[in-house]
Amino acid sequence: MTQIVAPAAIRAAFSAAMSCMYRAEVPLYGDLLEIVADVNRRVLARDPDLDRRLNASGEHARLGEERHGAIRVGTAAELRLLARVFAVMGMAPVGYYDLAPAGIPVHSTAFRATQAAELAASPFRVFTSLLRLELIADETLRRQAAAILAGRRIVSDECLALVGQAEREGGLGAAEAERFVAAALETFRWQGRAIVDAATYEALLAQHRLVADIVAFPGPHINHLTPRALDIDAAQAEMQRRGMAAKVSIEGPPRRAVPILLRQTSFHALSESFKPTGGGDAPAQHTARFGEIEQRGAALTPAGRALYDRCLAAAGDDLAEAFSAFPDDFETLFAHGLTYAQFLPTGRPGQADTIKQALADGLITAAPLTYEDFLPVSAAGIFRSNLGAGDTADTYAAGGSQAAFEDALGRAVLDPFALYAAAQDRSAAEALARLT
Repeated sequence: MTQIVAPAAIRAAFSAAMSCMYRAEVPLYGDLLEIVADVNRRVLARDPDLDRRLNASGEHARLGEERHGAIRVGTAAELRLLARVFAVMGMAPVGYYDLAPAGIPVHSTAFRATQAAELAASPFRVFTSLLRLELIADETLRRQAAAILAGRRIVSDECLALVGQAEREGGLGAAEAERFVAAALETFRWQGRAIVDAATYEALLAQHRLVADIVAFPGPHINHLTPRALDIDAAQAEMQRRGMAAKVSIEGPPRRAVPILLRQTSFHALSESFKPTGGGDAPAQHTARFGEIEQRGAALTPAGRALYDRCLAAAGDDLAEAFSAFPDDFETLFAHGLTYAQFLPTGRPGQADTIKQALADGLITAAPLTYEDFLPVSAAGIFRSNLGAGDTADTYAAGGSQAAFEDALGRAVLDPFALYAAAQDRSAAEALARLT
C-alpha cells in the first residue's frame, strides 16, 4: 500500500518551490531574504530571552522558512478550485477580509494550516482575493471581463487529476506528491503573456489596475511572497539603505515593546514585460508584483482587537500617540484579556490543577500566541501603494459580504478567534500534562 505523504510535507515542499520560482522571477525578492535573515540573526543575538522563547515554542525552526504569498482570482469557480488545491497541502480558508472600503474591488480569505503542530511544520499561507465583478462600473466591460474569465483554465489537467486522486485516496504518495508540487506551481507562475489584446488590457487597466492584473492574464500569478522579520523597522531601514523603492511608512500598529498583530512593508511593484494577443512582437508593460516583509506579533482576543480598532480609528498623524491607551507589557495584556497566550513549563518541579495556579507557582510561563492572519486595512495599504496613482475612488459604495464570499467559496471560512482560543486551550492542557 502506498504510504501517504503528510500534507505539511507537501506544503513545505510547495513553499520552497514557490520561493525558488519567485526569486528567479523577481530577483529583488532574494535581496529581501538576505535582509530578513541578517536582521533576524542580529535580533536573536541581542535578545537571548526571545531566542529561548522561540526555541521553546517551536517557532525558531519555522522562522527561516516562513512565507506568505498573495494571489487574485476572477471567479467563484476558480476560488473553489484553488481551495481544493490548497486542501491537498492541509490549508483551510481562515477569516474574511473586505478590501472594497479602501478602493480595492476584491474580498479575500487566507488559506493556511490551523493547528500549532502544522504551523510549526510549515507556516506557509496564501492571501487569496476574489474579484468582485459587480464593482466594475462599465457594464459592457463587466460582461467582457466575465466572458474572458469564463474562457480560461487556471489549473492543468495533471494538477486537477492529482487533486482528485488525493480527495479519493486521502492523500498522495511520494511520487504523486512531487508531481503535484510541480504541477500546482505552474498555476502561479508569471508567464509573460496576456490572454487579451492591448486595447482590452488598457480598458481593464483604466477601470482598475487590479482588474487588469486579474482578468488579462492566464492565471493567478503570485504577486508577492513575504518573509517574516523579527524587527521590521531594521529591515525597512536596510531596504532604504540599499536603494530599494521601499514604502515610506510601515502598515499596521506602531513599533512596540510587545509587538501585536501584523506589521508589513514592501518595495514598489516592478514593471514587467508581457505580450498581448494579436499585437505582433511588441511587448507591453504591467506593474503589479512587488516584494514585501512582515513582522508578526501577538494574536489579540476580540476585546483586544476592538481596542486596536478604536486606537486605529483615533490615529491622526501620530500613530504611537493613538496607541498609548494600548498596554505594552505582556502580563498586562494577558491579565486584561486582550491577547491570547501559549504556555511553557519552566522546568520547576510541581503539580497544578489549573493554568492560573501553575502561573502563580512559577511552574509555567505565558508567552504571546503568534498572530497567523492578516489585517484588511494593512493589506489594502500594501495593495494601493503598489497600484500607482489614478485608480478608483477611496471606497466602493457596495460593502463586502462574507455570505457572498462563502457562497462563492462553497463553504464557510473558519473563525480566527475560535482557532486562537482553541490553540490557547490546547497549549494549557499540554503544559499542565508536562508538569512533574
